[in-house]
Amino acid sequence: MAGGIDSFPLLAVPFFILAGNLMNSAGITNRIYDFAAASAGWMRGGLAQVNIIGSMIFAGMSGTAIADAAGLGTIEIKAMKDHGYDTEFAVGVTAASATLGPIIPPSLPFVIYGMMANVSIGALFLGGVVPGLFMMACMMGYVYYCARRYGMGRDQAFNLRVLGVTFVAAFPALLTPAIIIGGMTFGWFTPTEAAIAACAWALMLGVLLYRTMSWKQFYKVTMDTIETTAGVLLIVAAASLFGWVLTTTQLTEAGAAALLQLTDNKYVILLLINLLLLLVGCFLEPVASISILVPVLMPIITKVGIDPVHFGVVMTLNLMIGLLHPPLGMVLFVLSRISKLSIERTTMAILPWLIPLLGSLIAITLIPELVLWLPRVFGMLK
Repeated sequence: MAGGIDSFPLLAVPFFILAGNLMNSAGITNRIYDFAAASAGWMRGGLAQVNIIGSMIFAGMSGTAIADAAGLGTIEIKAMKDHGYDTEFAVGVTAASATLGPIIPPSLPFVIYGMMANVSIGALFLGGVVPGLFMMACMMGYVYYCARRYGMGRDQAFNLRVLGVTFVAAFPALLTPAIIIGGMTFGWFTPTEAAIAACAWALMLGVLLYRTMSWKQFYKVTMDTIETTAGVLLIVAAASLFGWVLTTTQLTEAGAAALLQLTDNKYVILLLINLLLLLVGCFLEPVASISILVPVLMPIITKVGIDPVHFGVVMTLNLMIGLLHPPLGMVLFVLSRISKLSIERTTMAILPWLIPLLGSLIAITLIPELVLWLPRVFGMLK
């Protein structure tokens, strides 16, 4: 167990968690939301489109779906309800857009997967960019369809001056993804150092530029980060022991052989693995699922020629969809509390949004180049 967490890449975990918590506490979410509203509020179903764009921007800073749902979700659901949107619709779009958090880099699940599967975390981060944009386009298309069907209008007129003012206010926060991805792409720092840079930048924004963070807030954020990190790393440590047992008893090889006797078609195997992950995602937290299942599934995907970077993105997306489901979907519980809806009503509100999410999952599974193109462009993959 000690050996399982004695890993340099795992140092990125507490720092990415801290960066997301700092962003939430420093008032950065409000500036991101104002800029997204000025950018997309004029479209049909305007605030729903704003919800998706805001989540995509925030995803480039927090790296977790929970931070996205808890941070931006509070602002977005209240604004949509104030503009006359149905509460269930507001909760559904917020839940769906929160899945972008771990797909758009930086991403906490990518760090855990990269460490467990011995895959470049930088390549995983770059591999998530195009799928994240593709998912955003699918969700915005679904909002447009709903807006046409139910007669939703535009929530505000387009105003170039307001767009400029909100862009200037949000620009320092918008630099965060550029610092993280740019720094890793050009070799200035490792993923772990990128996480530290994100924390330093968030602190500068909250303390020096926006002046919205007090020492009391910083102490609370630090304690929350320690608590979350302890839970995550305990899961990883226990899963390392589980992986060692699987390896020494050769259960992984037996499982791989049994599946390959059924079929050696990589797309059929991907379909079967997708079904397994969607089921597991309903019951297990993503970090636990990745830590437990990667040692089991890696021998299978290696033998049938599936790229591990492509598989990492597919696996993470499956588990993010699982976060929206009962009985243990954490995003489900967060949004139920924020919106003051019952778990049953929150679940029913989310169900229609599985259409664009599962559509995106099918496309990303069947078209590996959506994931692999950008890492190849930057020379991180052959």
